[in-house]
Formats: sequence, structure tokens, C-alpha cells
Amino acid sequence: MKNQSLPKFMLVFMFLFAWMAIPSEVIAQEVHEKVDEMPVPPGGMDGWIKHLTENLKYPKAAKDGKVEGMVVLTFVVKEDGSVSDVEILRGIGAGCDEEGKRVVEISPKWTPGKIAGKAVNTRMTLPINFKLS
Repeated sequence: MKNQSLPKFMLVFMFLFAWMAIPSEVIAQEVHEKVDEMPVPPGGMDGWIKHLTENLKYPKAAKDGKVEGMVVLTFVVKEDGSVSDVEILRGIGAGCDEEGKRVVEISPKWTPGKIAGKAVNTRMTLPINFKLS
């Protein structure tokens, strides 16, 4: 009987240990939508416009099809300023959605959002307007 009690005790101990470890991991990965200080791209808005101007390529299919409109993306600026989890919320097709996503994914590190002075993961929503000139 004693041999069977030990494995049960170990199972209970392992379960409790694992349960106690989960909250800190979940807190570290929490993504905020409202923060005291919003994330800022390198160079501020002027820097972001420069990044878009230098890197955004109007897709050929969109040019040929005269496709214009707004692509809306969501992404996370992580505690370290890196960009992750880029998703298309609303697209216009013809390669514009993928191009918008690509240009956000190659973004240099941002200044992260903050709550009470501490850097936190922050969800951002970004519209990118595709307009033929």
C-alpha cells in the first residue's frame, strides 16, 4: 500500500506545482488594449510614415485591377518593442492585405506601451490606405 501512496502524493505535488506556475506565465503574456502610454514607432509618426514610404510596395495585381482602399491590421507591440501576431482585420485583396501585413512585420522595434511605468504587451490596430496616384 505504501508504494501506491507515494505515486499519488507525487502526482498531487506535481499538479500543485504546475498549477502555481501557470499564473505568472499567463500574466507575462497578457496583451493589453488600454495602456497609460501607447507604443510609439521609431521616429514617432514621421518615422512610421517614412517606414511605410520606403517599404510599402503597391502590388502589381492591385495596380492592374485599379484596386484601392483601406487594409486594417492588428498586431502586438511586445514588452521589448518587437512586433508580433500581425493579423488582417479587413482587407481589400489583390495582394494589398499581404503587403500591409509584410510591412508591419518588418517594422523596427517600437517603444513599448506602458502601464504604471512598466512596459507591457499592447495590441494595436492600424489602417493602411492604398491609393493609386
